Amino acid sequence: RDLTVLFEQAAERLPALLPSASKEQLLYLYASYKQVKCGTCNTPKPGFFDFEGKQKWEAWKALGDTSPHQAMQEYVATVKKLDPSWNPQTAEKRGKESKTAFGGPVVSSLYQEEIIREEDKNIFDYCRENNIDHVTKAIRSKKVDVNVTDEEGRALLHWACDRGHKELVSVLLQHAADVNSQDGEGQTALHYAAACEFLDIVELLLKSGADPTLRDQEGCLPEEVTDCKAISSALQQH
Repeated sequence: RDLTVLFEQAAERLPALLPSASKEQLLYLYASYKQVKCGTCNTPKPGFFDFEGKQKWEAWKALGDTSPHQAMQEYVATVKKLDPSWNPQTAEKRGKESKTAFGGPVVSSLYQEEIIREEDKNIFDYCRENNIDHVTKAIRSKKVDVNVTDEEGRALLHWACDRGHKELVSVLLQHAADVNSQDGEGQTALHYAAACEFLDIVELLLKSGADPTLRDQEGCLPEEVTDCKAISSALQQH
């Protein structure tokens, strides 16, 4: 049978098998689906606190240059392993309800993005969304302290660095954000930018007075929480 047809039928079959699949299998299926539809992982690594997103990204990244053909074969084989009685020939035709904005049933069934109503959002939600206008107006009107922190001690600058919002980082610094503020675990915005591998933000923070010698509660310097050689070099040379 045509492999592409088998692959699409396997994707349709998967939602019914979710209860019996392990987290590792689901991540592998997600990664294989992305490899087929999008090719080699080409998106930035998710933010420091997007744990689920990072797991998905790492699973996809781990497939390296696996060909779409091989990814389809392994996807079908995994679904078959989950349901040995599955008979593709009797699979129903693909319906609109099985298509999702995330690129496949496996993704939408497992990882629903949290939707926050506008009236329930706080300043940190707007910061995560990179809503520069809202954040700027709130700070200028004195409704929000630029150095306000959440329950984990994370300031707006931490969140902007975590999400890679360089322009927002610049705006916060212009409004006197404490560039060396440490969260509940002793990590600075520089730790966040380094861990998430945003070199341009690391450089901006350093130019704005960020101290690369500040350690977190585990004794780690910003240069020790990144795998990016360019960032490590920039921090060591500063």
